Amino acid sequence: MRRFGYAAVLVAFLASAQEPFRISVTEVNVPVTVTDAKGRFVSDLDKGDFSIFDNDQEQSITYFSRDHNQPYVVGFLVDLSNSSKSQWKDYQASAIDLVDTLLPGDKTHSGFLVGYSTEPDLMVDTTNDPEKIVAALRKAKPAGGAALYDAIWEACTNRKLVPGEPREPRTILVIIGDGHDNASKKTLEEVTELTQRQLVTVYGVSTSSYGFGDDKDDDVLVKLALGNGGKVEYPLQNVYRDISGYLQVPTDGGNYQYELGTGGYAAAKANSIYRAIAHITGEITTQYVLRYAPDIPPNSKNQRQIKVTVKLGGLQVRARQSYYPFAASTPTTGSR
Repeated sequence: MRRFGYAAVLVAFLASAQEPFRISVTEVNVPVTVTDAKGRFVSDLDKGDFSIFDNDQEQSITYFSRDHNQPYVVGFLVDLSNSSKSQWKDYQASAIDLVDTLLPGDKTHSGFLVGYSTEPDLMVDTTNDPEKIVAALRKAKPAGGAALYDAIWEACTNRKLVPGEPREPRTILVIIGDGHDNASKKTLEEVTELTQRQLVTVYGVSTSSYGFGDDKDDDVLVKLALGNGGKVEYPLQNVYRDISGYLQVPTDGGNYQYELGTGGYAAAKANSIYRAIAHITGEITTQYVLRYAPDIPPNSKNQRQIKVTVKLGGLQVRARQSYYPFAASTPTTGSR
C-alpha cells in the first residue's frame, strides 16, 4: 500500500470502512503554546526559534504556522451527571460562552457537542453553526451517572470528520466537568491512548467548586490534558478565599448550615469563569502549529516521545508529549 499522509488516508478509508484498520502516521501535527514568565502568550516567534525532537532525535520542521485564524474542530464534552446539578447554570453558561467564542460561524472552524451522564450522547454532530450547539446546551438538564471516558471515546470515534483532520484542521476536545467517572465501559488508559493516537489536544474546565474537589478526579483531567499539550482551568476553586463566600444560616433545629453567599462571591465567581474561558480560547487561537515527518522503523508500534524547545531563554513551552506511530483501529463513522 502506498504511504499517504495520515489524515488523507483516514478520511478516505473511514467513509466505507467495515473492519478496524491501522494506518501509519507519516506526519505528526504538534500544536505548541509558548508563554513568558508571567504566563502571557508569546505569539511572534519564527520557525527558526523552535527545535523538535522525536525519541531524542532532532527533526526537520516541515510546516510552521503562527496564524491566529488556523482552522480547528473543537468538541465540547459537557458533564450532565447529578454531580453538576448544584452549579449547572454556571457550567451551562461557561459552555455557551466557549461555543460563542471558539465558533465564529465561518467555515474555518467547526464544533460538536457530547453530553455525558450515565451514557454519552452526541447531541450535535460536527457543524459550522454555533447556534445548534448553543440551543442544545440551553435544553440540557443534568441527571444520572458520569461516563466521561465513554464520552471521550464517542467524541473520537462516532462523529462526522472534517476533511484533513487532524492535520488541518487540528482536533481539540474541551471537557467541562469534574473528571469523575462512575459509569464508563472504557478506561482512562484506553481513552488516553486513543487521544494520543488521533493527535487530539485536550483541555479541561474543571467544575470542582469551592476548593473541595476530589484530587483523584482532578488528576484525571490533568492526565488527559497535559500529555496531549493542553491544560486544565479551575475557575470555581477558591473563589471564596478573599471574600464572603459562605453564610451561616440558622435551621429550624437550632443548628447552622452553610449556604453560598451573594454579592462578592457571585462577582468573584463570574470573573473567575471569564478568566478561565479567556485563557483557553486565547491559547487555542494563539498556538503555533508545527509538523514533521518522523523516520519510523518498519512495524514500530511503541509510543514515541516528543519534545519541543525554543532557543530564547525565559519562555515556557507546552506541546504534545507523545504519540503512537499508528492511528487508532476503531473507525469513525463518516466524513464530510
